[in-house]
Amino acid sequence: MTDPTDTPKQDAPGNAAKDPDNWTTGDEAMTGAQASYLKTLSEEAGEEFDPGLSKAEASKRIDALQDKTGRG
Repeated sequence: MTDPTDTPKQDAPGNAAKDPDNWTTGDEAMTGAQASYLKTLSEEAGEEFDPGLSKAEASKRIDALQDKTGRG
């Protein structure tokens, strides 16, 4: 019989499922990966890239630009 503490929770939400407004680090500067992807999406969408976005703002902007460019 396996120890139940060895099994990860199956119903625990991942970070991707959390609303960016609820991220504890959402007000920090966006990550390098976010900046790189957001720059690419901005160019594809013909939109201006804002390097001053927070992690949460960048996540929302990425979602919006993915919808606009069809990458989402």
